[in-house]
Formats: sequence, structure tokens, C-alpha cells
Amino acid sequence: MSQPMIVLHVVGRLDIGGAESRIMDLYRNIDREKVQFVFCQHTSDRCAFEEEVESLGGKVYHVPRFNVKNYFTYKKAWEAFFRQHPEIKVVHGHMTSTASIYLPIAKKMGVRTTIAHARSAGVDPGLKGKLTTFLRKNLYKKCDYRFTCSNLAGEAVFGNQKDVNRKARFIPNAIAVDQFAFDDKQREQVRKELGIEDNYVIGHVGRFAPMKNHKYMLKILEQCVKLEEENSTLQVKMLFLGDGNLREEIQSQAVEMGLESRVLMLGNKKDVYRYYQAMDYFLLPSFYEGLPGTAIEAQASGLPGIMSDTVTEEAVVTDLLQRRSIEEEPIFWAKEIWKEYLNSGAQKRGMYAQVVKEASFDVKEQAKKMLEFYITGEW
Repeated sequence: MSQPMIVLHVVGRLDIGGAESRIMDLYRNIDREKVQFVFCQHTSDRCAFEEEVESLGGKVYHVPRFNVKNYFTYKKAWEAFFRQHPEIKVVHGHMTSTASIYLPIAKKMGVRTTIAHARSAGVDPGLKGKLTTFLRKNLYKKCDYRFTCSNLAGEAVFGNQKDVNRKARFIPNAIAVDQFAFDDKQREQVRKELGIEDNYVIGHVGRFAPMKNHKYMLKILEQCVKLEEENSTLQVKMLFLGDGNLREEIQSQAVEMGLESRVLMLGNKKDVYRYYQAMDYFLLPSFYEGLPGTAIEAQASGLPGIMSDTVTEEAVVTDLLQRRSIEEEPIFWAKEIWKEYLNSGAQKRGMYAQVVKEASFDVKEQAKKMLEFYITGEW
């Protein structure tokens, strides 16, 4: 091949987030002399990963954000886009809410392979969620391949029709495992930077959005503080990484609960792997997820943790992670954290990166498989 094959990834925004981070991990590790990525995002903003995409030889394009009223404008924008870019051979659609619109257009305009990738097992509340569900109806018929990060995500996006498994493929949310492997020196450095050397640190990585259940996390922290007061030993803090519309609301709630000195909100971090090292425990009480890459990252870092039992069991790839119901009172989650605190140091954190690799969540191996798929169009 004299020129690399061009693969288009369709996203909402090319900002730091679960899906975007997984795509970028793949991009960094794939053979870019054979396959080159370009991106189309639903905003004219310059987003977090654009500079890196350009440094890797890729390009970032823009289409208008879909709002129902602009259906015909949105459709024409995609028709014009594919007309201007006949070099695109594969369209990998991570934004499934409107994939039933842009993937058929791509196919009609000569794109060889179209993919709809299910990455979430739920939708936003209210009218927006209902619209997303409607737009995804029969999406499984409108693409060449259906990728999913978990069974729950596949059912949520594609439904459970009899032929929904035709050309369906499970694609693990693979990470750069070696980057997340436990590093004691890095742990010491980050904890010193944050002034948390003498604290037991509960961590969470994720958008400040309804499905992440941040209010429940604050209630768990509140119970941990009570356990600390009773036992006079556990100096606990909660570390949040991520950004989103609910950040200010959660920050205000922490103040109202008297927890402001216990909570660190650091925003988005491109070097998020460093902050896992500083944590002692991982928390993920989400209402729903596809297959959370953060759970895989935490396990690769050797972190014990709890996630809600509404999150797919496929995310549990080590003996570090347990599942509990978010219907339980927060005190029960807090007691599990307390139990782990008493046992802290028993686990050898450095051994778990290899366990995660053996569970097929290493992006280096995934990049080889995806390269072959993109080139051949066959799985």
C-alpha cells in the first residue's frame, strides 16, 4: 500500500472521555503507515485531543450537532462530507444516536465498511434519551458490522432481535496496560503533589453526568468519615477526575454536607494513569455503563474497588473488583471500604497489569487485530 487506508471515526466531541480515550489508545498503537485515522466531531470547538491527532498525521472534521429540527441540514452536511472525501474506506461510528443517519449515507456514497459501535448500556434521562432510543431503532440493519464493548451495551443499542448477532463483534475496551501498571515512586510523587500523603484515598474517574451517580459517592464518603470518627484511624479523602455539567452541583453538595475538605476535584487529566497510582480504592456506583474503561484501568493499577451491579460483569477481570447494589444504603459500601483499609498492603498491586493483559484488554494486541480488520473489511 503506497498510501495508508483512511478510517473515519465519528464522535460527539474529541474531548477526554471513555470512548475517546480508547480510540486514542488504539490510534497511538496502530501501524499508521498502513491505516490512518481521521475524525468527525459534532462541534466546531477545538477539543482536547485535536492537537495530538494532528501530530499523528490525522485530521479533524466537523458537522453540525443534531437537534431534530436540523434533520435535513444534518443529512446534507454528511452527504457533502462524503462527497468531498472519497478517500475514506471505513466509517467507525462511536456516536450511535445518529449513526442510523450517517452510516447509510456513507454506504451510499461508496464507503466500503460501516461500523456502529455500542459503548453505553443506557441513555440520558428525559426527552433526549427517548429520542436516542428512537433514532437507534433498527440501527443493526443499517451497518455492515456491529461492535459492542459488552452484552448489555449491545442490547441497549441494537436491541435483542433474533438476527441482531449477525456480524456482531465483542471489542474489549482495551487500554495501554503498561502505562497503568503500579509504580510506587509515581504514587509517592503524586500524593506529595496533592498533599494527601497521610490519607486513605478513594478515587473515581468519570464525567460529572447523571449516570455516574456522584451524589451516592458523596454519601459513601460521609459514612466513611463517620467510621473514621468512631475508630480514629481512617483519614479518608475522595479524589474525582473528570468534568461535566454536574461538577458545580456536586461541589456545592459536598460543601453542604461538610465534606469540602475531604474532596479533591481535579478535572480532566491526560496523564490520568498517574492519579490511579495515588489512589487506595476505586469507586464506580454508576446507574449504567457499557464496559467502563476506568474499571479496567483501576484493576491494571492494582486497585481494589466496588462498582454497581448494574454495570456488566464483563468488567470484572481480576479478584480486586466486586459488585454491589446501589439500592443498598451507602453505609454498606463504606464498610467494605473500611474492611479493605484494615487489610491494606496485603495486595501486591504490581502483579495485576499482567492479569489484565491476559484478559485481552491490552491495546497493543487489539491494535494488531483492528489493523487487519480495517484493511480487509473482514473479521
